[in-house]
Amino acid sequence: MIFNSSGFLLFLPLTFLVYWVIGSRQRNLQNILILLASYVFYGWWDWRFLSLIGISTLADFFISLNLSTSDSARKRKGLLWLSLLLNLGLLGFFKYYNFFVDSLQAALIQLGMNLHPWTLEIILPVGISFYTFQTLSYTLDIYHKKIIPTKDLISFAAFVAFFPQLVAGPIERAKHLLPQFERERHFDLAEAIRGISMILYGFVKKVVIADRLAIYVDSVFGAVEAQNSLSLSIGLIFFSLQIYCDFSGYSLIARGVAKLFGFEIMINFNKPYLASSITQFWRRWHISLSTWFRDYVYIPLGGNRISLPRTYVNIFLVFLLSGLWHGANWTFVIWGALHGVYQLIYLSYAKLVASPRKESWARTIGNTLLVYTAVCLAWVFFRVDSLPDAMLYLQKLGEGTLPTNLMQLSAEKGPFNLFLSVVGIGILLASYLLPDQLKFRKPIQHVLFASISIIIIITLGINGEPTFIYFQF
Repeated sequence: MIFNSSGFLLFLPLTFLVYWVIGSRQRNLQNILILLASYVFYGWWDWRFLSLIGISTLADFFISLNLSTSDSARKRKGLLWLSLLLNLGLLGFFKYYNFFVDSLQAALIQLGMNLHPWTLEIILPVGISFYTFQTLSYTLDIYHKKIIPTKDLISFAAFVAFFPQLVAGPIERAKHLLPQFERERHFDLAEAIRGISMILYGFVKKVVIADRLAIYVDSVFGAVEAQNSLSLSIGLIFFSLQIYCDFSGYSLIARGVAKLFGFEIMINFNKPYLASSITQFWRRWHISLSTWFRDYVYIPLGGNRISLPRTYVNIFLVFLLSGLWHGANWTFVIWGALHGVYQLIYLSYAKLVASPRKESWARTIGNTLLVYTAVCLAWVFFRVDSLPDAMLYLQKLGEGTLPTNLMQLSAEKGPFNLFLSVVGIGILLASYLLPDQLKFRKPIQHVLFASISIIIIITLGINGEPTFIYFQF
């Protein structure tokens, strides 16, 4: 089930009513209802993959209980490795098996060897990368004695499968979200209204902006050889805004839905395209993933407490893994590697020219544009299907060709869609300049909510039910 589907528009109010009417003031019953709703939400797509969530849930629950009671360092390490092998093994098989087999075959062909490996028709379970990292963080935190394991299996299962953020994050930590399942929750009208406003704003980002931009983006990336440099530039800018609105829109809807049920989940985006350094960009983009890699990969490898060359190697490795996490394709690996290179260049530059003085606004704007340009160029590898496609895109982008007339910018979809895309960018820029939540008088608030709801419903009718980009990860 996806947020922008007719099924969810029925599922959410029904779950909300049952949760607060039947489960009111009964924490255990509320958790059972959340767990059942989460399994319905996930099983709506393919019920068979509920078994994978069940395996991860039961394994990490009992492994963690044993971790907390064992005094043997050897046994504790063995239990940790069991959790890592089980979770990463499932993730690796379903997401990367064919990728590694195909890559091995291509390498052997280059060496003059012809191998016919056994590939499988594997369906990638939606959200497996997200809930796997969520359960792993729980086990790792218990191993390092940062948290105490819960003895409430229902609460833990609900934490793992919590439907607002199950399939595309944010990747929550047990120390933040799990205690919320273990305490009493009471309906708060003010929080519910805040949640509704987040949901509406998230839907605007997704269906009004991202899905309209997608029409132009798909036409450009689907016929690169027929495009001119200006069309490719606009297509790339539009994709950078599409993926931001698509993913941050999902995260905002997830936060809003969680609020309706009395939960607070983390902020996953903080205006990343206003970052004036690449390091700052990654503190603002997909925050739950970047902090996960920082805490569970970068710091355990030594962080910045080791020699400078090893620190740089660790940074580059983290971004390579981040790229691979996003998808089983060399394009994602190159995307991650590019960001790793960006980080190393920035850190080296910062060490040479570090200045205690506050930067001028002109320099800040210049740095922001430079970072945005670098991020956009990396997005080429993220969006295309193969490395040759990326090379073609960059080659034609650098040719400097212009359209013979402005109508060519429509890329087969007509100038009206281009106009809607520009309007969408205007809405996005306005949202950057205004705070996420504005407090209005109730009559104005009601009119605003009703107006936005009508716009969303109309746009949903035009768009259909396109999935969210990050569902494929």
